[in-house]
Amino acid sequence: MLIASGAAHAQSQDAAQIGSSYPKGHYAELDALPDWGGIWFLNRMEGATRPASPRLKGEYLAHKEQWGSEVAAHDGIVPRGRSNCSPPGMPRIMRLAQYPYDFIFSPGRVTVNQEAWMQTRTIWTDGRGHPEDLDPTFMGHSVGYWEGDTLVVDTLGISEELDIDPGYGHSDKLQIIERIHLEPTAPDTLVDEMRIIDPLALQEPYEVTVTYRRDRSGTLLEFQCSQNDRNPVDEHGETGYL
Repeated sequence: MLIASGAAHAQSQDAAQIGSSYPKGHYAELDALPDWGGIWFLNRMEGATRPASPRLKGEYLAHKEQWGSEVAAHDGIVPRGRSNCSPPGMPRIMRLAQYPYDFIFSPGRVTVNQEAWMQTRTIWTDGRGHPEDLDPTFMGHSVGYWEGDTLVVDTLGISEELDIDPGYGHSDKLQIIERIHLEPTAPDTLVDEMRIIDPLALQEPYEVTVTYRRDRSGTLLEFQCSQNDRNPVDEHGETGYL
């Protein structure tokens, strides 16, 4: 009985502290959060000035220059070591101009569904930190908290196979801080202010802000790039193009 009682007490404590693991009883708290309902399309901002590019240094700058030379020499087509059907990952996945996003609030987490590649990003808001030994992934590990109506997100553990921008590589020290909020004067506009930090690859933090427009009646469509993934792979594991 003492063991059962202790386990029940521990579970009760967990339920009070970690809404993502024990969501029952926490759904009323979602009413206090801002309204991000509907799906969201990136604003292309025709005519706007393109954000400045990241300022690389060291081996990352040399790699970018070599990559640029290869692009120029091969009419914009350069090989890479992974499938052309693989997603861009963070941070580029948050800056796709064609495919919409869906933000889902649930106790202890915000889930971002991206139509392209049917990607799912989890932002933990239950108070947890980053694991000490992160496995690098396409989305990285994101933890966040609400500062008023702004979701503040910290992301680590993004695979070094991915780019900040095309040709702009990064190290395993990459960190992305986001502040996501509705535009105060335009509630159908969502703003994502990104600060990208990498002490090994970047001369200075790279800051870029993107906005999204809301479609209340839209839904995400199924995206299955792998059904048409016919890119050949040679004996060295390099992906080619058809």
